[in-house]
Amino acid sequence: MTRQEIERYIQNQYGTEAEYPFEMDDQTAVYRHKGNKKWFAIVMRVSKRRLSIESDDEADILNVKADPVVIGSFLLEAGFYPAYHMNKTHWITIAPEADEDKVRMLIDMSYSLTGTKRKKAKK
Repeated sequence: MTRQEIERYIQNQYGTEAEYPFEMDDQTAVYRHKGNKKWFAIVMRVSKRRLSIESDDEADILNVKADPVVIGSFLLEAGFYPAYHMNKTHWITIAPEADEDKVRMLIDMSYSLTGTKRKKAKK
């Protein structure tokens, strides 16, 4: 998915606009919950070398939070990498060539995992 497709999906699905919180960086877009302000997706422009790809080109990547149980299986597929600049146990990096349905599923998972936790009812 392209940066624009990701932005459109998140906006349509969750009503969330991209934020650019870093003063000297107009490329890094953060998506966060309206209520708790937690990040659930980050789009960055990085050198492909950061993903251990032998290329001087840059690419837009997407970082999302995911269940550690599923991260390992995604890392076996094209377009999925250990999280760049995030906790590698709980986050995954997605490159543009990744399967779009899986990207949307992981965005949805990240949104759910970073949402407000419900308090357990007392017995």
